[in-house]
Amino acid sequence: MWKKYILPIIGGLIFVTTIYIINIDKQAISFFPLDDTHTFNYADTKVLLIGEEDTNRYEMQWNINSQSDAELAMRQDVSLLFVNGRLKGVRSKWQQDTDKIDIQENFIGHDSNHYESISFHQGEIHIDNNTIRSIQHMSQDELYVIDSPSEPIASFKEPANEYEKEWEEVLNRTTNQQLIYHWQQLMQYFNVNSSNYYAIPLTNLFIYEDTPLPNMTKQESDQVIGQLWEGLYKNYIIPALDPPNDKLSSFVPLILIDKEAKHLLVLYELNGKKEQLIQRLPKATLK
Repeated sequence: MWKKYILPIIGGLIFVTTIYIINIDKQAISFFPLDDTHTFNYADTKVLLIGEEDTNRYEMQWNINSQSDAELAMRQDVSLLFVNGRLKGVRSKWQQDTDKIDIQENFIGHDSNHYESISFHQGEIHIDNNTIRSIQHMSQDELYVIDSPSEPIASFKEPANEYEKEWEEVLNRTTNQQLIYHWQQLMQYFNVNSSNYYAIPLTNLFIYEDTPLPNMTKQESDQVIGQLWEGLYKNYIIPALDPPNDKLSSFVPLILIDKEAKHLLVLYELNGKKEQLIQRLPKATLK
């Protein structure tokens, strides 16, 4: 699992120099048993290059949109944006008695970067005073922006030529070098033996929207993912904004799923403080 998603790396990271406003409403995300009578008509995340501002800056747009098949008692979307593996933005919106959530953020970028965003879309169905059900969905997008002094600014999701392939390799290599080093430091700090776990960077969790997590049924996997986002919201997203400032420091959190399917860990560092979340897993049949 580790080798499937993480490349061996050398080099240094290329960072954006501007951290834009991170805006969030502190309404909590709570997991409820999943409902099979409602669904999402669509749930999308998009990262777009709008255009070049001048020789050193360009404008980006970050969109999160979803619509449920009916108005629900509560709708909420939360999204995280990472640039070269570093957390650069959190956006969240909740609204009662609605079917749609639309979020748009424009910001200024600098230098060549790999932008990755992952979102969690949720709706609550209040059946009666004692019964609440929910629907959920994950979406993701990424974009490579190449800002070279010798070439016009360019962006791509998948490389279409050798020039773009070279930039993709450079950005992936330098980002992953930093991430692997950072995750290894966290595992050493918390005395975690990586051979006992399946490793999933948070930015890759969307892969398991349609595919079960290792050693789980789809039903178990969906429950684990919903409870995982509940824990991330409370322990990672909200603290990232308390207090809001321009010195936010965090890399992509690492999810570690116990190969015996008993628990999962989330390892991360936020503003210099190392953290470990522990989540018990539903009983799963080992494969």
